[in-house]
Amino acid sequence: MAIVSIDKLTTQLSRLPGVGRKTAQRFAYHLLSVPEEQALELADAITDARKNVHRCPVCSTFTDQELCEICTDPKRTEAVICVVCDPKDVMAMEKTREFNGRYHVLNGSLSPMNGIGPGDLRINELLQRCDSGDVKEVILATNPDVEGEATAAYIAKLLKSKNITATRIAHGVPIGGNLEYTDEVTLAKALEGRRIL
Repeated sequence: MAIVSIDKLTTQLSRLPGVGRKTAQRFAYHLLSVPEEQALELADAITDARKNVHRCPVCSTFTDQELCEICTDPKRTEAVICVVCDPKDVMAMEKTREFNGRYHVLNGSLSPMNGIGPGDLRINELLQRCDSGDVKEVILATNPDVEGEATAAYIAKLLKSKNITATRIAHGVPIGGNLEYTDEVTLAKALEGRRIL
């Protein structure tokens, strides 16, 4: 027995990342069984976020202000920019409480197979920020996959001509991980990124 409205809701929910058809259906039935005001609060929160949240014109992370609070924080140094692929990566880096510079969101990674080239990312905007003269180091914190590595290498090459230090975040064995279960590429990166104690 198919109920058109539930199928439509399930289809929309299944478009969320990491949500399969069965999970989407479970969410749909949950939303139908909670009090109406609770379901409407969710709908209002989605509508409000879509209406009020936009990309920061400087770093391209999400904000509901004119500029994001990181770009307007006078305590953060402008000498170091951390380059990430997506706004959610900014939040991941901020959770460490170790970085006190600025961010630059590329909005993706180089992926020739998917038709994403340098012109599709915010690389030119990064280079313009580097031309200000305040930037001394760019930390390339792109994902440790083929596309992320290619993106980091491409940006590092462009920064050499600007006399700006390009660094790459270290990749390796996670805390609590066992070497026997770690893949070769991760171990190789861990060896490559080793440091003196």
